[in-house]
Amino acid sequence: MTTLWKETAMIRAFGLAKIPLLFFARPSVQSLSDDSCQVRLPYAKVNKNHLNSMYFGALCIGADLAGGMIAQRLLDKLPKGKKGALIFKDFQAKFLKRAEGDTVFTCNEGARIRELVEKCMATGERYDIPLPIIATVPSKFGDEPVCEFVLTLSIKIK
Repeated sequence: MTTLWKETAMIRAFGLAKIPLLFFARPSVQSLSDDSCQVRLPYAKVNKNHLNSMYFGALCIGADLAGGMIAQRLLDKLPKGKKGALIFKDFQAKFLKRAEGDTVFTCNEGARIRELVEKCMATGERYDIPLPIIATVPSKFGDEPVCEFVLTLSIKIK
C-alpha cells in the first residue's frame, strides 16, 4: 500500500491544531476515495499498551479516522454556501485478537455515507447511520480482522 502524503499531512496538521492525540498516534492514509478509506497506525511505543499490543485508545483513533475521512471528503464537496458537520454518536467494538503490528483500519461504506449526505441536504435535518469498520494486522494475520467496530455517524448540513 502506498501512503497518500497530502491526506496524511492534513490529518496530522489537523491533529496538531485541534486534536493532539491524532498527531501523536502518527496515522497514515493508505487509500481514500468517495467509497472507501484505509488508515494505518504504526505499531510504535506511543500506540502500545503495557502488554505490547495496540492500546485501546489508539485502536479507537484508527476506527474514527477510517469512517470520518470518507464523510469529511464528501462534506468538502458540498455546494458553495453549504456547510456540513459530522460527529460520531456512539461506538461499539469487538476485540478479537491482539494487534501486535501496524494496524490497518478499513471502511467501505462510502455509498451509504453519500446517501446520508444527500438525505441531509434535501431535508436540512440531522441523520445517523452505523458504520462498520474492520481493523487488521496484515503482517501477522493477513486480512483476518483483529477488531470490528461500529460507529454511529451523525451528519447535519446547514
